[in-house]
Amino acid sequence: MMQLGLKASTNKAQIDDRLQYQPDVFEFHLEDTDFTAAGWQHFIKMVSYVSDQVPHIVFHHPMKWHGQRCELYTNAAVNSALHDFVMQSATQLIKLAQDVDAYALIHGAYKNNVPKIVANWSTVSKAQDVVFERMDQLREIAPDNVVFENGTSPVYSYGDAEFENRIIAADLPLACDVSHTFISVHGNNDALIASLHHLKSQIKHYHLVDSMGQRHDSLTLGKGLVDWQRVLNELNPQASRIYEINLADQQNCKEMLASHEYLTSLEK
Repeated sequence: MMQLGLKASTNKAQIDDRLQYQPDVFEFHLEDTDFTAAGWQHFIKMVSYVSDQVPHIVFHHPMKWHGQRCELYTNAAVNSALHDFVMQSATQLIKLAQDVDAYALIHGAYKNNVPKIVANWSTVSKAQDVVFERMDQLREIAPDNVVFENGTSPVYSYGDAEFENRIIAADLPLACDVSHTFISVHGNNDALIASLHHLKSQIKHYHLVDSMGQRHDSLTLGKGLVDWQRVLNELNPQASRIYEINLADQQNCKEMLASHEYLTSLEK
């Protein structure tokens, strides 16, 4: 059976909208406010609520802290407060994932922002070294309960075979956002398929999302240029997956459900 994976914030109305469809996988999209004392207390309550109804749960580490992107390469000497939040919240999330048998999803990097990368570490290569060190450090906390996701940043993206060899050699547990890979290879389906095939055995979790291949557009499956028929054949059957689609209304996941219907029709 095709897995149904849905995503929501810690907002109960959003969660209830998703749960009515009895998903196989549920991913929490977290924000920095979920790491305040009150926010964390509410989050824990929602984790308990969802885990009673869904077999597999994923926690997506916050994308931003006080409006600043949570890049794993953040240099403590440049921005100590952001660095501390990124590392402490990631550690906290991985320990929770271990406690409740879930995955904590941490981004290796987000957007392609070379000036910011250079401001932190002078070169992309140095920023990459830092990120690999930190991913290794985070993985050691609970190797079975953390996955690292690709972005469109040169610091940590998929699509370049040589860089993927480094990821494989590091034996990292991976999350793969199909659209991020597609954007990284400039909308080339052959290169996307090659990347999915190369990393397949290490990928534990997928974000299924369509794209025109130029920028982060988060389209419903079938609305972009990704060749989903070919992608289906390269997904690791042991991995979990969710649809990470832009919604017109956060309390109605119809675009995720439309994506699921599209993929199910291709499988038939």
